[in-house]
Amino acid sequence: MIVFLSGNVEIIITGFIVTDKCTRLKKITYTMELDFITQNAIIYVLMAWVVIFVTAKALKAERFGFTIKPYSLTYKNYKVQSALTRLLGRTRRGIRVFADVSVIAGFLMMGFAFWFLLQNITNFFAQPSEFAELTVLIPGVTLTSASAILYFLLSIPIVLVIHEGAHGIVATLEKIKIKTGGFAIFIAMFAGFVEPDEEEFDKAKKISRLRVIGAGATSNVLFAFALGAILLTNPLFAIILPEPFLGWFYESPEGVLVLSVIEGGGAEKAGMQTNDIITKINDVGIVSPMDFQKVELSPGDTVDVTILRDGQQIIIPVTIMASPDDPERGLVGIMRDNNMAFKPVYNFIEWNNPQLSMFLLWLWMISFFIGIINMLPLPILDGGKFIQTIIDKKMSEKSVNGTMMAIYAFTFIIFGLNIGLSYYKSGWFTI
Repeated sequence: MIVFLSGNVEIIITGFIVTDKCTRLKKITYTMELDFITQNAIIYVLMAWVVIFVTAKALKAERFGFTIKPYSLTYKNYKVQSALTRLLGRTRRGIRVFADVSVIAGFLMMGFAFWFLLQNITNFFAQPSEFAELTVLIPGVTLTSASAILYFLLSIPIVLVIHEGAHGIVATLEKIKIKTGGFAIFIAMFAGFVEPDEEEFDKAKKISRLRVIGAGATSNVLFAFALGAILLTNPLFAIILPEPFLGWFYESPEGVLVLSVIEGGGAEKAGMQTNDIITKINDVGIVSPMDFQKVELSPGDTVDVTILRDGQQIIIPVTIMASPDDPERGLVGIMRDNNMAFKPVYNFIEWNNPQLSMFLLWLWMISFFIGIINMLPLPILDGGKFIQTIIDKKMSEKSVNGTMMAIYAFTFIIFGLNIGLSYYKSGWFTI
């Protein structure tokens, strides 16, 4: 199973997780992280795995259906079918509609995933500021913030249960036997599975197989839609909402407030003052702190900074200073207000717990993009099975295999290009 985070909607790919550099999310996450874990995340992840492994061995977890290996822990339940049958008895009509929708949704999600990846490659060359950087996200390796790891670990089981449960209940609806269901942990990677009887699955009607395959991803996206409707009342949700939705559901701030200017810096020399509001740098509009990421600032360059001061608009030429931490990184020379100033149009829910807000934001992103990316036609994803089911028996087995290899190669190339171009632009990065 795979998750993936994108550009303005910053993205996540799990079982193995691919994610955008996610500067918006990263800024917020950093404020909550514990430095000692961040600096040694891989050590703590491995220590956690050792504790899980030793505990499972000590409790003789094999008696309860677990398979324990030095690198993995797998649980299989052979009574999944009966539980799904009972659930189906109360929801058959709704599940039937959901199963039919899953086929259409499968095509739509696959198209969206291809559009994003191809558009992102185009942006790298045509609109570099809109390019969404991707990296493989591995807890303890590229996922190093303590809070990010925690939100990830809490979100994945929920997403997996929804995904695999949808596969299972639609298979039960289509009278396809489920042999086992369960989950697996591979040190820092997670996977869920529902294992249908292969012979019955292969003999089922093509439309039945498409319903089963599409159900997992569709359930994740529908869950994300429902959660997103609630989060539209949360100011934090504005950081990942693209236009035009951002304008529909949030009142935008005038700009970013200057809390203070750095002594001797470019902003002070140019005459910028505390309480000025930055609204534009060159031709880039500044509405939130994250918009600074869209501006290429090189030490020594001069940029036109548009500010509001006492209600009047002023344009100030500012010479970019070098960052004390990184001489190659440019700074305007201010301390800015990093609070998210977006106000929900519908604010009938009080969000007083930032940790809960961040967890729900992660849950939304992982659920949405695990659904979208799982419909990419790659061998390990639902999209590969979806396409193969469509073309199966319409041509010879040799032609089917050749066609699938060509589709896999094309998908892998555009996916790999997104990751490769991200590395070329910024090197490896962590969240």
